[in-house]
Amino acid sequence: MGIRDVCPRCQSSKFKTNGHIHHGKQHHQCQGWGRQFVACLEQPLIPDATRALIERLLVERISWRGICRAVGAHLKWLLGFLVQRFEALPKQLYVQPRADNGEVMIQRLAVEADEMSSVVKKKANTPWMWIAMEAQSRQVIALHGGARRRKSATCLGAKMPDAYRQHATCYTDRYVG
Repeated sequence: MGIRDVCPRCQSSKFKTNGHIHHGKQHHQCQGWGRQFVACLEQPLIPDATRALIERLLVERISWRGICRAVGAHLKWLLGFLVQRFEALPKQLYVQPRADNGEVMIQRLAVEADEMSSVVKKKANTPWMWIAMEAQSRQVIALHGGARRRKSATCLGAKMPDAYRQHATCYTDRYVG
């Protein structure tokens, strides 16, 4: 965890204490600019070597919490990193439905969508991960990190490939948010 010794906006080292934020951390105010900030950074920057290690650990199917403990990262950061890496994948890697070659298709496209969470230190800090998987192959076709709200479910649906949005039957746990 890093500690700021200067104002993040004007780089001035002249600041004073100015109350506490809602989590109880000390609030500071820059005397030159007037900007308020917290001296203790919430998350340290994760170096590229550690990010590469995290990617290798994800391929090995180690649990997310185990990865966080091993590399010293926060679960919320890891979930954001997963979403960022998934969105960076080329579109041709997504599961593609079989091409129509004139034959009758016996199987239907089916997508299973669900949300999952994990508590970080206290229940108020609950990051949610939304996942849509192709039912037969169990491949992830869409991933979204966000709150447990209708807006996040809509974002997950928008991230699914067009073929699935138009032709697939979607199975959920009927969460109404």
